[in-house]
Amino acid sequence: MTRIAVAQTEADTARCFTVMSELRTHLTLDVFAEQVKRQRESSSYQLIYLEDGGAIRAVAGFRVAECLAWGRFMYVDDLVTSHDERSKGYGDALFDWLLHYAKQQNCDQLHLDSGVQRFRAHRFYFRKRLAITSYHFAMKLT
Repeated sequence: MTRIAVAQTEADTARCFTVMSELRTHLTLDVFAEQVKRQRESSSYQLIYLEDGGAIRAVAGFRVAECLAWGRFMYVDDLVTSHDERSKGYGDALFDWLLHYAKQQNCDQLHLDSGVQRFRAHRFYFRKRLAITSYHFAMKLT
């Protein structure tokens, strides 16, 4: 049975790590758990997961916020389906859950960034009707 749930406990967060580490390869479990906890406290970050057959197949991290440019919006920080589980509808189900939740939270928009090298992810986002609306610029400070 497939279910989508919010990771509410440290154990839930730890269970999400294996899938999340496919996207965020630089993280260890300890760093991941601590950073999720900090982000929950500082920016209302939420971690959700899709579980099927007792295993986590896909994970997403997001926050709802407000700014002058976009009004009230959902920002999806992380969205990943386990490599071995792609093309089985798990990403679709998780993304649809995010859209539904954003609408429930009276968000005007949904935003996410995707690395320029992630071509398969881009095809998925285009299929889900997302548009490229801007460039994202960055500079390392350390």
